[in-house]
Amino acid sequence: MTFIDLIRQPWPWYVAGPLIGLTVPALLLIGNKSFGISSSLRHICAACLPANIPFFTYDWKKESWNLFFVAGILIGGFIATSFLSNPNKFTIAPATETALRGLGIRDFSGLMPADLFDPSNLFTLKGLFFFVIGGLLVGFGTRWAGGCTSGHAIMGLSNLQWPSLVATISFMVGGFMMTHLLLPLIFKLVN
Repeated sequence: MTFIDLIRQPWPWYVAGPLIGLTVPALLLIGNKSFGISSSLRHICAACLPANIPFFTYDWKKESWNLFFVAGILIGGFIATSFLSNPNKFTIAPATETALRGLGIRDFSGLMPADLFDPSNLFTLKGLFFFVIGGLLVGFGTRWAGGCTSGHAIMGLSNLQWPSLVATISFMVGGFMMTHLLLPLIFKLVN
């Protein structure tokens, strides 16, 4: 198996997990930096909209490494999807497919079902729920929790931060409630 063949395949959790986990000590050793993605939006706003808003009035240049990190994620994602995509058919567990079919999702050709995330859904009731309301809730929750799932669950838990434990438990409970209680109700409204 060549290197290209190796990186085109999905990596098992016991390889990908430790690699993600090693970013925490690497960032701490490189310059006492914290891992997290959501803070980069604040840095972009502070750099592009230098208004006299107190939340954006700080030296964002000290955090410019985070912007390069996010740019690397975007470039890496583009390279991976354009040149290194898995040649095998995308598959999900049969039980998951059955559950999703029960909600009205029929397209399983990619990571994001086109039944939900197709741009043609943007100006529909389905788009209102999944793009607009969902996006606002994610943004509000990230700001209210003081960070995103990667910042709390990866960086915060590894630093034994109590607020990160509470936030991560809340993310999980909220995800389970949304999946098993609210999502079926939303699908009944939009289908």
